[in-house]
Amino acid sequence: MPAVIRTERLRKVYGSTVAVDALDLSVEQGEIFGLLGPNGAGKTTTVAMLATIVRPTSGRAEVDGCSVVDAPGRVRRSVGIVFQESSLDTVLTGRENLELSARLYGVPGDRRRRIGELLDLVDLSARADTLVRTYSGGMKRRLELVRGLLHRPRVLFLDEPTLGLDPQSRRVIWDYIGRMAATEGTTIVLTTHYMEEAEEMCDRIAIIDRGRIILEGTPEALRRQAGGDRVLVEGGPFDEAAIRTLPFVLRFQAGERTAVVTVDRAARDLPALLAALGPLTSLEVRAPSLNDVFLEHTGRGIRDEVASSSWMEDAMRHAQGGR
Repeated sequence: MPAVIRTERLRKVYGSTVAVDALDLSVEQGEIFGLLGPNGAGKTTTVAMLATIVRPTSGRAEVDGCSVVDAPGRVRRSVGIVFQESSLDTVLTGRENLELSARLYGVPGDRRRRIGELLDLVDLSARADTLVRTYSGGMKRRLELVRGLLHRPRVLFLDEPTLGLDPQSRRVIWDYIGRMAATEGTTIVLTTHYMEEAEEMCDRIAIIDRGRIILEGTPEALRRQAGGDRVLVEGGPFDEAAIRTLPFVLRFQAGERTAVVTVDRAARDLPALLAALGPLTSLEVRAPSLNDVFLEHTGRGIRDEVASSSWMEDAMRHAQGGR
């Protein structure tokens, strides 16, 4: 498949701060590509450069075959953007919001038919002619998504698309995103702090820290790099020396009354480990996660924090010379 997004040593510097450092990316048509990392890692600035909101300091970036520096207008016609914060007009109906966007984008052909198809797709036809201010958070998010798709973009940028939604609404949004990539061939680039969503939904993930990509690959391939199952226990005191001598123990990290033991294969190794640990008050076994991968390579976990502002707000603040 051809690369719809390609960057070569893409870099952005704000004063003495290197926000993005020599970033090389290649994203294929129809992929769901995730940018995962802690707040301040460089995700915000990367997406802002690809969407032509922020100009790179150096390097190259192309979206749908067009340079983000030399042909920003052509890039903008190829992309759709769904912001973290709602930008819907709440005094208009859902249909009126889509009609306004269709006119602004110059959507060709039968606009009403296109709008009707999208409203049906996200199950909003019954509420299309009611004011958006009466919509639930999940309904607004679905309307935001289809608004970004009205002009059939080759690339859709999603900033924390399910932030603040209940689990049921998040599931609906993710099911729709998956269908969209499969049926429309839309390339989707998203930022998220929900690691379980990145693991489940993304075809590939780039884990970013301090402006650099430290790992890139499929979720399964990245998890394999963490190695072993995690056994989380509470109780103790633990005989650390004895536990570390067990041949299947890959790592032992202990607190005052808790410990995390990484073992080769929990289904096989758990009985012997429990005998060495002694009396416990709680036990949890889990497979390695993307947070474990990040921890392995940086010595700290990805902070599952909700950003205080969206990437658009951050980008605009930087562009205006703020910090």
